[in-house]
Amino acid sequence: MIGRTSWRSRGSRVVSAVALGIALAVLGGRAFSAQDKYTLRVPNGLAFSEFRGYENWQVVAVSQTEDLLKAMVANPTMIDAYRSGVPGNGKPFPDGSKIAKIEWKPKKSTEAPFSVRIPDTLQDVFLIEKDSKKFPDTKGWAYAVFDYDPPSDTFKPDKTGVVNCGFACHTRVAAKDYIFTAYGKR
Repeated sequence: MIGRTSWRSRGSRVVSAVALGIALAVLGGRAFSAQDKYTLRVPNGLAFSEFRGYENWQVVAVSQTEDLLKAMVANPTMIDAYRSGVPGNGKPFPDGSKIAKIEWKPKKSTEAPFSVRIPDTLQDVFLIEKDSKKFPDTKGWAYAVFDYDPPSDTFKPDKTGVVNCGFACHTRVAAKDYIFTAYGKR
């Protein structure tokens, strides 16, 4: 029996190899089918690709509602404007300013020694861009929201095309160049 492989041993290796092959195919297929969020666009509006790299932008501020935790991040153009005093100095944000609001459903931290809510499930990403030539009807600002679907790990443009609020909501802060978020003291 030395040098002879038993039928059971050979069969279990074949089954193991097949199982491994199926697992790699499934995982590989998932990796290849992963959504590229940067291909999405709100109809007649902003493209997610115009905000490529937002995940690494500097934090402007954080906020929360009863239902959501929010982090507002801005591109270098907008951060520089904030640092120079905009909008408090009466000047508008320059064209090219972009801000992203990332919203999560919160959960209570089970690790912190005190009561604190932390991000749990991503809800959506709200995008705002200033381009006076492209968006003159909204004082240069464009708005878009991309909803996140956790089960499929994908984004899709919000059903309304733009968040219900959009420009209509931001007219409340016209004196602040239509931006609610103040740059917090550091």
